[in-house]
Amino acid sequence: MNIQYKAHPWHGISPGNHTPDIVTAFIEIVPSDTVKYEIDKETGYLKIDRPQKFSNTVPTLYGFIPQTYCADRVAEYAAIKSGKTVAKGDGDPLDICVLSERSVTHGDILLQAIPIGGFRLLDGGEADDKIIAVMKGDEFYRQWNDVSDCPESYINRLKHYFLTYKQLPSEKSSCEITNVYGREEAHEVIRRAMEDYQHHFIAE
Repeated sequence: MNIQYKAHPWHGISPGNHTPDIVTAFIEIVPSDTVKYEIDKETGYLKIDRPQKFSNTVPTLYGFIPQTYCADRVAEYAAIKSGKTVAKGDGDPLDICVLSERSVTHGDILLQAIPIGGFRLLDGGEADDKIIAVMKGDEFYRQWNDVSDCPESYINRLKHYFLTYKQLPSEKSSCEITNVYGREEAHEVIRRAMEDYQHHFIAE
């Protein structure tokens, strides 16, 4: 019997042949989810990280780009662009938020996404960039080629989620957004995250 095994979403799936213009995104959570799912790094299966706090739910499809890693090169770029001390990346694959006109009802799926920008999040001083993208072929969002095409309300909604989703009212936020950037800078972040992955997981 020929037994085939499921590819690990982080290590076993290509980021795509046309990166950084078009990337493969693995979606972990969708706006209707009331708990935060994330990939278990050892097994590749989705696990429950925590319930979403209060009424705060992710405003877009959310996941990561396979075979990327936020480490030295991503942190270096974050420091250059933010003017802040960034000791390291957060040690996770590069996060991506994907805009889609159509409802996607569950995560644990792959899709093709077109990066149009991102924002530079520092979480406890670690680089934790969020790439903003549109789903390839989406009838409405495909008209947006750069984050500057997005209404400010879309960006503010995303910023609010990531600045508050871990925070209780009595706590001081550990997250800071230093920059919102456009497509070309997003491409550079993706390239650096792919280089970090190669350095940490492929290079001898």
